[in-house]
Formats: sequence, structure tokens, C-alpha cells
Amino acid sequence: MTTILRNLATGRVARWYGANPLHLLACVGAFSLAGYAALRFVPANPLGVAAWFVGGALGHDLLLLPLYSLADRSVAVVVRRRASKATQTVWLNHVRIPAALSALAFAVFFPLILRLPRNLEGVIGRPPPDYFGRWLLLTGMLFAGSAFLLACRLRRLQRRGSGSPARQDEVLDA
Repeated sequence: MTTILRNLATGRVARWYGANPLHLLACVGAFSLAGYAALRFVPANPLGVAAWFVGGALGHDLLLLPLYSLADRSVAVVVRRRASKATQTVWLNHVRIPAALSALAFAVFFPLILRLPRNLEGVIGRPPPDYFGRWLLLTGMLFAGSAFLLACRLRRLQRRGSGSPARQDEVLDA
């Protein structure tokens, strides 16, 4: 199966499309899912869907993009000053990924984390769990796991000998 896909990727489809056929398949699947969702939600509330879409685009482009770009630049400056040239990308990715996952969890659960539904206790019949504490714990675990993986990668880099650029690339790409 992989041989067939490899042959397709190097053949006519790759030259015509410009990428791996699996990429084309993933795009077709994603657009099909988006089309299905649009068919289900737009007829029921077209104005609400349009407002949500425009608000999401404006909120992301005008508020979130500058904020996380500034945070990423700040981390990149600190890492470039403190890390060696060979490990800069490794350090950056081990900060970016847990930060992005933590931000995603916050974006999905922010009403519960910030306790925005004030009557939640009346709805569920008991005091709500501490979602803020749980989100902080999740964030801490993501960064701790990332730090552990970074330590393992740096140790492997040190073992193989940091003098050879080819070996550094092998470890960085792993």
C-alpha cells in the first residue's frame, strides 16, 4: 500500500497537484466536513452563523494574532540569547507546543474556567469543579512533559557528540 502511494506521490498526481496525494485526500475530507456542517447549521440560523464567522475572523486577526505573535517573538529572543545555535529550534518547539495546547484548552473551556455561567451550581445541583485549577494543572503537566522530552533530546544530542553538524541535524529532526 505504501509503495503504491509512494509511486502516486512521485508520479502524475504529484506533478499535477503539487503535493502528496494524501494531502489532496485530507483537503477533500476537510472541505466535505465543512460543507456538511454548513448545510446543517446555516439554514437553521444564517445570521448567527455569519456573525460567529465574522466575529471569529476579526477576533483572531485583530486580537489573538498580535498577542500570540508577540509572545512567540519574546520567547524566541530569550531562547536565541541563551541556547546554542544547534538547539534553538528544539527549545522553541518545546515551548510553543505546550503553550498552544494550553491556549486551545482555554479557548474551548474558558466559560467554565472563568466561571462565567453564574448559576452553574443551580443547574448541576452541586458546587462546580475547580476548572481553573484543573486548567493550571493541565498546563503545568504539558510544560513538565515537554521539559522532560527536551531533557531527553538534549542528553541524546550530548551523547552523540555535539561537534558534528550532521549528527545535530539527526537529533533535531528526530
